[in-house]
Amino acid sequence: MDLALLYSGGKDSSLAALVLDRFYDVRLVTARFGVTDDHEHAARAADALGFPFATVDLDRSVAETAVETMRADGYPRNGIQHVHEHALEAVAELDVDAVADGTRRDDRVPTVSRAFAQSLEDRHGVDYLSPLSGFGRSAVDRLVAETLDVESGPSEEVPKADYEGELRELLRTEHGGEAVGEVFPAHEQTYVRGTRDSSADAGRSEVDTE
Repeated sequence: MDLALLYSGGKDSSLAALVLDRFYDVRLVTARFGVTDDHEHAARAADALGFPFATVDLDRSVAETAVETMRADGYPRNGIQHVHEHALEAVAELDVDAVADGTRRDDRVPTVSRAFAQSLEDRHGVDYLSPLSGFGRSAVDRLVAETLDVESGPSEEVPKADYEGELRELLRTEHGGEAVGEVFPAHEQTYVRGTRDSSADAGRSEVDTE
C-alpha cells in the first residue's frame, strides 16, 4: 500500500516514517509554496534515511492568508494550522492509499481533529494516519535518541523544510524583519542527518580510509 507522509526533515516526521515503513510503501512528501528552496533540506534527509522523496505545490494565496493571519494575531498558531490542513488536502490528492503526518499527542500546532481527518478520508478516498499521536514529547525524544542522528538548534539557524521557513520569508518580504521576531517566538528546531546506524557506518568508513 502506498502512503505519502508530509515531511519536513525533522525528527517527528522522520520517526513517523520509520514507524510506518513496516506496513506501507512510504514516500516522503514536502509541501511547498515556492518561496524558498528549503525543500532541498528535506530531500537530503529523505535520501539519508533511504526513502523516496517528492514535493507537492501549494496555493501561494494560502500562504499569504496565513501570513496576514499571523501578523494580525501576533503569533503563528492559526496560520500554521491553516497551512497544515491545506497541505494534507494537497497530499491526499496524490495517487496513494494513505496519507500521514508527524503530529504528536501534545502538539499545540498543527493538530488534526477527528472531524477533519474523517472528512479528508471521505472526500479523497484515503486513510489518514497519525502514527505519533499516542506519543508524548519525552517518548518521542527517547526513541529519536536511540534511532536518529539529529542536529538541533535555533529555528532560524537549523536547516528545515517545514512551513515555517517559507512563512518567515514571506512575512519578512511583506512586513520586514522585525515582524518575523514579533510573530515567531524563539524555539529550537531539528534536522535529521540519518539514522544512528548509518552515521556510525559512515564514521567507520572514514577511519578505514585514513
